[in-house]
Amino acid sequence: MDFSFSEEQTLLQDSVERFIQNDYAFEARQNNVKDEQGFSGGNWKTFAELGWLGVPFSEADGGFGGSAIESMIMMEQFGKGLVVEPFLPTVVLAGGALKIGGSAAQKEKYLAGIIDGSLQGALAYAEPQGRFNLADLTTTAKKQDDGYVLNGYKAVVLNGPAADVLVVSARTSGDQRDTQGVSLFLVPANAQGLARRDYPTVDALRASEFTLENVKVAADALIGEEGKGLPIVEQVVDEGILAIGSEAVGCMEVLYKDTVEYCKTREQFGQPIGKFQVLQHRMVDMFMEHEQSKSLMYMAAMRLDEGYTAEAQKAVSAFKVQVGKSGRFVGQSAVQLHGGMGMTEELRIGHYFKRLTTIDTLFGNVDFHLKRFGAL
Repeated sequence: MDFSFSEEQTLLQDSVERFIQNDYAFEARQNNVKDEQGFSGGNWKTFAELGWLGVPFSEADGGFGGSAIESMIMMEQFGKGLVVEPFLPTVVLAGGALKIGGSAAQKEKYLAGIIDGSLQGALAYAEPQGRFNLADLTTTAKKQDDGYVLNGYKAVVLNGPAADVLVVSARTSGDQRDTQGVSLFLVPANAQGLARRDYPTVDALRASEFTLENVKVAADALIGEEGKGLPIVEQVVDEGILAIGSEAVGCMEVLYKDTVEYCKTREQFGQPIGKFQVLQHRMVDMFMEHEQSKSLMYMAAMRLDEGYTAEAQKAVSAFKVQVGKSGRFVGQSAVQLHGGMGMTEELRIGHYFKRLTTIDTLFGNVDFHLKRFGAL
């Protein structure tokens, strides 16, 4: 396999890397978190001006024709900076659903706003009873007049507080866990009957719980065919797994490098602790876990780039399992080798570990994806 990037991909990587190094120091990130919406509107505008928000979309849709490889490149760099701007929920998830299943009119109406930074989106797919089963839905959508009426509850909707439009999964037919009968709808965040409760997540992002009571949408709010929305959700979530997994790889790189640097300067018994062989072994193990995750990241991205097949699904699940295991090991080791400092809010180590811990459970944990890999 050829793992080398093209000239355009290298330029994209350099562009994001420079932004993280020059404009996204940890202190700046912490100030962004304190903003009312949980991220910097100025940074989001910069993302749009630099063309990053249009990278995953085709040129016909107003984007730059990027693929899974480009998304991987960007998210890995975002992981290094612990970026809180809602690229994942707006571009990868909500934008991804429109990219895969949206009509020409829907793409024209919504994707342009996502690409120019004027529109925020979110994917409302999870329900409390569903665990990681994307088909387990109690939210319903029933035909009425020339549209649909939605009722139900959606949990942990990332970027819910800032979203202008939601992509909501709901059951139009079948039983609670049937794979058929799932549909996707575009619901404005200010729709009548839509109630929202916002809260911060443990990794300093923002999410919402949504209650839908007789929310009416027009027929043109349906994404794709009625009852055939589950394959769209599955592909969007797998693309989301590649995105957060790549972010985790960036987080792990910062953690092991920070730990190595700290162990060179922290002295105990009259010498740097990095000279103790047992700690050297631990740091080598951290490096190896990061490299193994990075290798599977490349494989998953290349498989998705070839098309959404069973092989791509297997690669994504294998990557998610590796990221879950490696992220925990690297995060715990970094905190341990930093001693009491690793637990403080002032040091960035603990914040990266929190993000890795959240990534482990987002879109399915290690156990879930191990079973999925075996089934595939």
